[in-house]
Amino acid sequence: MRYVALTALLALAACTQATANPASDRVDNRTFVIHGPGIPGGSDAPNRRLAERLCPNGFRVLDDVVRRNSPDGYSDDIGDTFTNWTIRCL
Repeated sequence: MRYVALTALLALAACTQATANPASDRVDNRTFVIHGPGIPGGSDAPNRRLAERLCPNGFRVLDDVVRRNSPDGYSDDIGDTFTNWTIRCL
């Protein structure tokens, strides 16, 4: 009985690995949105470690959205810059 429960637990953990990350959302089968952390100067590349974990065979950036840490998201207030990248696995 222990082996059945252990096998079921491992199968469940394997199925939820790619979707359990709060820093990314799955758009479709091979497309993900990575939510970047706030960086004072901004960033021009996605989190490579997370992108390579989601797409082990490589990826390409489809789109990036830059938001500033302000109420409307676009003002020139001093604060961190948040970037969200849409990537597609190769």
